[in-house]
Amino acid sequence: MTDAPVPPAPTTVVFLLFPGITQLDFTAPAQALCRMPGARLVGAAASRDAIATDSGFSIVPTDDFAGCPQADILCVPGGHGVVEALNDPATIDFIARQAAGAQWVTSVCTGAFLLGRAGLLTGKRATTHWAYAHLLQLVGAEPVNARIVEDGSLVTSGGVTSGLDFALTLIGRLHGDAVAEAIQLAIEYDPAPPYVGGHPDRTPPAITAGLKARVYDAAAARMEQALGG
Repeated sequence: MTDAPVPPAPTTVVFLLFPGITQLDFTAPAQALCRMPGARLVGAAASRDAIATDSGFSIVPTDDFAGCPQADILCVPGGHGVVEALNDPATIDFIARQAAGAQWVTSVCTGAFLLGRAGLLTGKRATTHWAYAHLLQLVGAEPVNARIVEDGSLVTSGGVTSGLDFALTLIGRLHGDAVAEAIQLAIEYDPAPPYVGGHPDRTPPAITAGLKARVYDAAAARMEQALGG
């Protein structure tokens, strides 16, 4: 008689949700992490009211801050709403409390600044969206120009789509490469973008300059002001 297979240990993945979140910062890693053996996903916000995203639709949290279970993996997404969240004591306190008991503390895009506000990036190597990377020093981090940066149990990732890369990287750390590769295959993550680019290092300078002028110069200035820089 053979022993029955041992089910995987449960892993609680808590995503912080807040108004103005970039939905793909949340939904991309969630799509991969939900397929991880033993995963239980939680979306936590100040209340269980629907959260307006940057895409014109809303997300309904599963839990509020008070009732949220302890995270094994804490993930903090980004979005233009980070500026307001930086000055919300309840949000920053939630991040700090959850991080204290989490095995992994992670962020996508400008979510890194919320980790920083909670005191979690001091002396750490970290990354964020390219348009805001120069501000990481304001939260005590060492900026690294990379899509994924691991510093011990801290994992930060760059802008928006890099959240999927972060999730697969973390699944590989926890369950091995074969599991991560199977999940990557299951969601058919086989990037072949129609244009070369997606980062200033590989995009024509005129396109980068135009986007910065239209969007990110002002957005970065608002972020810097919110950080007290």
